[in-house]
Amino acid sequence: MAVLDPPLAAPEPAPEPLPGRTRDWVPAAMIAGFIALALPLVGSVPTWITLTVAALAMGMMLFIMASGLTLVFGLMDVMNLGHAAFVAVGAYTATLLVAPLKGLLASPAVGASLLAILAVIAAAMLVTAALGWVYERLFIKPVYGDHLKQILVTIGSMIIIEQLVLVLFGVNQMMLPLPEAVRGSIVIGDVGVERYRLVAVGVGAVVFAGLTLLLGRTRIGLLIRAGVENRAMVEALGYRVRGIFVGVFVAGSALAGLGGVMWAFYREQFTVAIGAEVLVQMLIIVVIGGLGSITGCFAGAMLIALATNYVGFLLPDLALVSNILVMTAVLLWRPQGLYPVNQ
Repeated sequence: MAVLDPPLAAPEPAPEPLPGRTRDWVPAAMIAGFIALALPLVGSVPTWITLTVAALAMGMMLFIMASGLTLVFGLMDVMNLGHAAFVAVGAYTATLLVAPLKGLLASPAVGASLLAILAVIAAAMLVTAALGWVYERLFIKPVYGDHLKQILVTIGSMIIIEQLVLVLFGVNQMMLPLPEAVRGSIVIGDVGVERYRLVAVGVGAVVFAGLTLLLGRTRIGLLIRAGVENRAMVEALGYRVRGIFVGVFVAGSALAGLGGVMWAFYREQFTVAIGAEVLVQMLIIVVIGGLGSITGCFAGAMLIALATNYVGFLLPDLALVSNILVMTAVLLWRPQGLYPVNQ
């Protein structure tokens, strides 16, 4: 009698792939549409290109300054309104290097000018990072979890730091001349683009790429995001979330110093209020971008800078309220911001 082979078992179904994060291109398309819409309103292609490039450079500098704020505000839940003081400290630190780097700043060689800018940036970031560590220990640590106290303490600390800066440097306007090689404009046909604006765009792009890779592709970025979502679990795995968050605060302070240097080079003359003057813009960028979102901060900075330049050219009387109008429109459309971090 023949023995029948047992029936073959049905193959197990392949596991379904894990859901991935979908890319949201709507805000980017909206910004591109905003740029395209401005062309017929401006009426002149060379003027439109000049306004757009200037806005991109301004947006990059605002992004650098606001990126540290969105890291601290969105990831650590700390409302550090004293962030503007670090911008001022970075700018004032840069002025200390004007004399030692006089030869590089005055050189017509592009390499020498870029080297001088990098040296100034490194010094400012080092000083503001150290100040950020002291600042976190003295002012932020006692008020974790209490937003009202954070607002009061950080505003008070900003005033203290600004007054200390005035004691050390005096009340006169400070000068930070642009390196000779990045002065002037590059003219192509009827379009003129300032050289320094191109440098600002390049620095901002590097910062954006670096932060995106750090938070999205590295172990430390994973620990930062995990510590925000579930601090107890991360600490149970043996990681000190407290130390990670201090590092985030120090990094945010260093970015404010970097932004202060770039903004001071752009202004060339400034006072201790250089950071406070853009604090409202930084807060608007953080809010409309989405708390803790680097991509949102970048998109918000571009949108605010474009609106400021276009509206300032077309309707100068509305220039002062253009930022508020943009924020209102964005929050009515997306109350959580352009790129909320939980998406």
